[in-house]
Amino acid sequence: MLFQSLQFAVFFVIVYGLYLILPFRWQNRMLLVASYIFYGAWDWRYLSLILLSTVTDFLCGIGIAASKDKVAAKRFVALSIAVNLSLLGVFKYFDFFSTNFQVLMGHFGLHFNPFLLDVALPIGISFYTFQTMSYTIDVYREKVPAVYNPLDFALYVSYFPQLVAGPIERGTRLLPQILKPRVIKLESVIQGAYLMLWGLFLKVFIADNLAKLVDPVYAASAPYDGAAVLLATYAFSIQIYADFAGYSFMAIGMARMMGI
Repeated sequence: MLFQSLQFAVFFVIVYGLYLILPFRWQNRMLLVASYIFYGAWDWRYLSLILLSTVTDFLCGIGIAASKDKVAAKRFVALSIAVNLSLLGVFKYFDFFSTNFQVLMGHFGLHFNPFLLDVALPIGISFYTFQTMSYTIDVYREKVPAVYNPLDFALYVSYFPQLVAGPIERGTRLLPQILKPRVIKLESVIQGAYLMLWGLFLKVFIADNLAKLVDPVYAASAPYDGAAVLLATYAFSIQIYADFAGYSFMAIGMARMMGI
């Protein structure tokens, strides 16, 4: 579900309408369900990965808080890092290293049939694994207290405006806003709506249109002249900025409209 799609527009109108009429605790529960719907709309099977990361670091945070010494606490930190980096390594880098190992063996005249997972990269896996892992580390460093409500912690991990494109939020910033009632001011709603529209403009009008100039040059097998390549290169840098900035502004705008 992309921010610039009609499907997401309908989704956000429904979610925001419910958000405005619900009390604080039910706001959080509704946002959690909405976040899982948002992520599962792409491929519901990958919800298992975000749930595994969430459960692991929720329990590790409690384990660290309950530990009587640093050695025991470090074991929970190590478990958190191991689980999250394993998820990231398997689903993001396994096929890459397996294929390159085949190429390396070929240089030595050895034939190697690599085992490939051949699955689509789970969207946002880098963001939520590092976000949950950073929470565990912050609990260990006593920068943030452990969260004992699993639903609130799950919302911290899966909060949909920043789930698939970041930024990677720290528990010290986002968790207090999730755990306490939020105040929605008219000024914040206006600012948030402006940021959403500005981000949509950057993404749809600037980035997507520049892609029509960049893609033919970068995808072509035949060589282009230097001027065309130079133009495409400059256009690509603007495209990348507008793409990421557009998503970021939309995420910031949505959150600000919710008092976050």
